[in-house]
Amino acid sequence: MRSADPTGRPTPTGDANSTGDADSTGDANSPPLSPRPGYGRVRRVLAGFRRRPRLVDAGLVLLLMALDGPAALAGGGVFTWLSFAAVHTPLVWRRRAPVLVFWLVYGLAILCGVLVGIQVEGMFPEMVVAVAVYTVARYGPRRHLWLIVVAIQVPATVILLGSGPAWMPLNVITLGLAATVLLGIAISTRQAYLAEVAERARRLERERDQRAQLAVAAERARIARELHDIVAHNLAVMVALADGAAYTAASAPDRATETMRKVSATGRQALGEMRRLLGLLRDDAGGRTPQPGLGDLDALLDQVRAAGPHVVVTSGGVPGASGPGAGLAVYRIVQEALTNTLKHAGPAARVEVRLHHRADGVDLEVVDDGARAAAVPAPGGGHGLAGMIERATAYGGDVEAGPRTDGPGWRVRARLRFGEEGLT
Repeated sequence: MRSADPTGRPTPTGDANSTGDADSTGDANSPPLSPRPGYGRVRRVLAGFRRRPRLVDAGLVLLLMALDGPAALAGGGVFTWLSFAAVHTPLVWRRRAPVLVFWLVYGLAILCGVLVGIQVEGMFPEMVVAVAVYTVARYGPRRHLWLIVVAIQVPATVILLGSGPAWMPLNVITLGLAATVLLGIAISTRQAYLAEVAERARRLERERDQRAQLAVAAERARIARELHDIVAHNLAVMVALADGAAYTAASAPDRATETMRKVSATGRQALGEMRRLLGLLRDDAGGRTPQPGLGDLDALLDQVRAAGPHVVVTSGGVPGASGPGAGLAVYRIVQEALTNTLKHAGPAARVEVRLHHRADGVDLEVVDDGARAAAVPAPGGGHGLAGMIERATAYGGDVEAGPRTDGPGWRVRARLRFGEEGLT
């Protein structure tokens, strides 16, 4: 059985030869199986070799010389020893310049065979040349393989068949050359595939992190927008109520007391909405409550009426299919428009809220008469219009806000198209 670590790579969690009984697998509470003794040390040694490829190639040269030496150097002099070393030494740089190393090894092997006359049975120079060919197939450009195969195969064919039929040695050379080239190509292809898989995993991880960052930024913007609407609206209502209580405290203390109770209720409602909004950030889904929607408009209008403005609602049409997100957008746009009315027109304003439902959306309009009597000071930096536009744009709509053309006052008109978005 295999599991995955946080990077997605499989890691062994049990012995491959286990039979699945209680002794081999253990129960759910048993500690994880430890790796084999010395496994970590072997991995560290292999990782050290991978970091020092030149050292590994030097060891390979020494190994080949140990295998080739007894047969190739028997009875040879100093020149034979030097030639033997010259043929093997270029393999130390085989990964850095595979094509150049091959031609050096191949040329020196032929030259040593001609000058020294090494024609003995054994590994020299066939194994050295085979390693050089494998290196080109493994690390070098593929286009050089054709010339290398021709440079080896054609002279071997001419020599072995020129003095008489020698099919067996020729077949051995041909098959050995083909196996060496194919082995190098196969390993190179596999390594390229693994590198591409690793790069793709890293790219997907980066994209996942970027998507997470974008999601966090979008969530922060949504929370900021919701908090702005909640705080701005409720503070405007509370300020208007508090001003009304201050004006009537001397002449009508009972009415002032009732007004302050409404201030307290409005503050508690604001706190409740903020707790509900921040509760959406928790992982505990059981404590979540729905956001306000179309069904909460009446309570919103009653709250605004309590602050002083005279609010009239006109509704028409048949509501189409809309989800909670669309209802929240309509609610917040109306809430922000009424908040602006309290800020700029004051508690003596007359406001008309017009809603016209369509099968694929809703048109809404909030119009006031601009009374400007004891207008509430506008808190914040004025992001309400931007928030309304953002909410309407999310549902394929738009927002228009500006002075009325048929008289004094202000008008906010929004058009939302629910479509498929409203169902989400």
